[in-house]
Amino acid sequence: MPRVKGGTVARRRRKKILKLAKGYYGSKHTLYKTAHEQVMKSFMYSYRDRRQKKRDFRKLWITRINAAARLNGMTYSTLINGLNLANIDVNRKMLAELAVSDAASFTAIAEQAKSALEKKNTNLTQTDDLSKLTVAQLKELAGEREIKIPSTAKKADIIELLQA
Repeated sequence: MPRVKGGTVARRRRKKILKLAKGYYGSKHTLYKTAHEQVMKSFMYSYRDRRQKKRDFRKLWITRINAAARLNGMTYSTLINGLNLANIDVNRKMLAELAVSDAASFTAIAEQAKSALEKKNTNLTQTDDLSKLTVAQLKELAGEREIKIPSTAKKADIIELLQA
């Protein structure tokens, strides 16, 4: 069998890599070996950053929602909790868009969340049997009544403080 030289195939492969490396600094766009290394690294960066971009946008949306929520006298976490209690299913992307472009509708949504939270809190304060409540609910109730509770307090201790 005759020997086959890989000239045209190899040249085509190398040109493809050098074309991908266009615009890179220094020898990374002229020398095949360094260009190939940098193109492989660039592929890794692009794979990673396609996932990172989703995280970055979520952070941006949360920041925008938090800023708008604070303008309405709430924090981000209380707003989201209120929306969950009110059974309002709006994703963070849309909430952020409303916060930026339509402040009036965002305020309406925030008011619904506030009313849902107030409704929950009034249900907690009307509960006569404190032993049926969870520790988190008891702590929340104590916070409303401005009662200081030690972090090591047990359920019985919190009930005793609330009844006093």
